[in-house]
Amino acid sequence: MTDSQTSAHVMMIRPVSFAGNLQTAASNRFQQLDAADAAAAVQQSALAEFDALVTALRHARVNVYVFEDTLEPHTPDSLFPNNWVSFHADGTVVLYPMLAPNRRQERRLELIEALHSSHGFHVSRTLDLTHREAQEKFLEGTGSLVLDRIQRIAYACLSPRTDMDVLGEFAQRLDYEVVAFDAFDAGGAAIYHTNVLMSVGTRFAAICSECVDPARRAAVLDMLRTGGRVVLDLSFGQMNQFAGNMLELRTESGGAVVAMSQAAHDSLTVEQRAVLENAAGPIVSSPIPTIERLGGGSVRCMIAEVHLPR
Repeated sequence: MTDSQTSAHVMMIRPVSFAGNLQTAASNRFQQLDAADAAAAVQQSALAEFDALVTALRHARVNVYVFEDTLEPHTPDSLFPNNWVSFHADGTVVLYPMLAPNRRQERRLELIEALHSSHGFHVSRTLDLTHREAQEKFLEGTGSLVLDRIQRIAYACLSPRTDMDVLGEFAQRLDYEVVAFDAFDAGGAAIYHTNVLMSVGTRFAAICSECVDPARRAAVLDMLRTGGRVVLDLSFGQMNQFAGNMLELRTESGGAVVAMSQAAHDSLTVEQRAVLENAAGPIVSSPIPTIERLGGGSVRCMIAEVHLPR
């Protein structure tokens, strides 16, 4: 079955005890943890931000399937489900190995079953890569992978969370070509996830090209232009406001929108927003400052697109 770049169906996890995760902070420079944060206030703010984003997406006519998190075990990053699962047009579900032990507890197979039994999606096979955790080799879903589903290209910046061996297994089993590269922030630290520096839509790609290893930069940009995509180049400052963490989605009517946080939206120039709207469709944005500050991820991280067939 031919895959589409975008989906009108997404899965999101409503948090019950969101918090900054100490187990992920060492490799995620986007997290800003503060011991003064009160747990109840953090959860209240994160829940309000989550609900407002869901409302904005539904108002744009994107089908959002919301599942409630559970209190036990405590999974502070549960609202980032795209790191443990991805869904594909041939009916494949992929389960991914994750670096932080408390993130591995986010994997809930009953949610996949609910997409089938309650919402009519078909699963034909499950590719379980989680055995790689015993080898301390990780690939954190569509955080590690930015997928060009049309051209079947998997972009990945290598980091403690993105291992080349697991990347190769994914590519072989799902018939993807790999474009791997090193990427660094302005301070020279490895960027933890590919999806904070780049996004691939149907007719556009956005990337902070300054982050990419100069030896690979031209090749990556050339590949992104495959199929006639316009490439939107982001600055370090815009990446730090999560502008790279945007996601094109399809609406019920077959149109497209680009989802991002309010901080990401506000960091873009008027000209850059026009490029996105011309190449895809309206921008849907919502403020999620608590989630971005403590979680070190943004809107794209909160969304697992459901590409499964009916």
